[in-house]
Amino acid sequence: MPEHVAVVGLGFGDEGKGAVVDALCAARETVSVVRFNGGAQAAHNVVVGDRHHTFSQFGSGTLAGVPTLLSRHVLVEPIALATEARELAALGVPDPLRLVSVDRDALLTTPVHVAANRAREDARGADRHGSCGKGIGETAWYALLPGHGPGDVVEGWPLPGVPGPAPTVGDCADEATLRRRLDALAAFYAPLTEDFPAVDDMVHLYRAFADAVRTVDGDEVRRRAARGRLVFEGAQGVLLDQHHGFHPHTTWSTVTPDLIPAMLGERPRVLGVTRTYQTRHGAGPLPTEDPALDLPERHNGYGHYQGGWRVGHLDATLLDHAVRACGGVDALAVTHLDRTGLSVRTDTGLHALPRDVPGWFERRYGVPVRVTGTGPDRVDYAVRVREAAPADRGREFPDDRVDVGVR
Repeated sequence: MPEHVAVVGLGFGDEGKGAVVDALCAARETVSVVRFNGGAQAAHNVVVGDRHHTFSQFGSGTLAGVPTLLSRHVLVEPIALATEARELAALGVPDPLRLVSVDRDALLTTPVHVAANRAREDARGADRHGSCGKGIGETAWYALLPGHGPGDVVEGWPLPGVPGPAPTVGDCADEATLRRRLDALAAFYAPLTEDFPAVDDMVHLYRAFADAVRTVDGDEVRRRAARGRLVFEGAQGVLLDQHHGFHPHTTWSTVTPDLIPAMLGERPRVLGVTRTYQTRHGAGPLPTEDPALDLPERHNGYGHYQGGWRVGHLDATLLDHAVRACGGVDALAVTHLDRTGLSVRTDTGLHALPRDVPGWFERRYGVPVRVTGTGPDRVDYAVRVREAAPADRGREFPDDRVDVGVR
């Protein structure tokens, strides 16, 4: 049976998930990368020689030639997807959109959602939540509204108008349905903002999108799984999860692997990804933050809506929480091992991180470190395979592990 892997960030995002997915896809034949949560706010950096791309909606196995499936749990932004396809084509990926398939039940993130998201975040002033300004929360919220009306409050937000059914990827192939849903969406948000394109323009764009991208049904994950290994790529980090993060600085998404078994029919092997130190974009708690840490970041910086890039010492308490939220992990990927002189906070205080960093992680969590990263390039990543019984050789995650979870 193929061994499917879920790559899950154990921090506040930016753990190195993209590079880990790329390394897994380059190391072993992979049928597909399946994006299982989030939307166009993902920013997964992959470097292969002189090529660098920040993956947003395409799976991070694209430079390794692996196709992408956007599951029904991904919030799809077609305009950004087209832009990303052009960027990948410029890097030498032939006809990138041929590599993408999208579940027709996936919600559409439109310019209306983006404008509303930014209007809300701007209105918060100094109390900003740290949104990416990409319309993700607004897309998820609008989908909750059927049956509600003006004056109702849903998830703490009052309704500015009368909602309609949320537009989906499948609607793009049906112009009448698409137009009706976009008209209702635009009218609903008009009291909040009208800083978005005309509905006619959006209909034209989404009809072109329907012609350019293959749409599939909810059984596509199992069909692909029957052909070989899948790598499930998560977005954001567990510490931002809508159920396990720290509100209000969370994402409207399930970041843990909880959504995958219903799509796949089984729980995949879970590969938790962590840096050797803590990071965060913008607002929200970062208990071990230390402005004195000199850890320059090549591919992360200030975001107008997210805010600044922040760093802190490795926080074992938060890492324990993330591992438990995942129901345990089967293995770990540890990135940024080239950083030295780091510390870790445990329940007994701040201590120097041991020289054998992978060994420290293995002892604490009782699972192997299967992927290590010592730099940004694919050549800086190693996918480790443990010596095992003949039936298990060549597998990243042999079945003879003892336990998962926090020790």
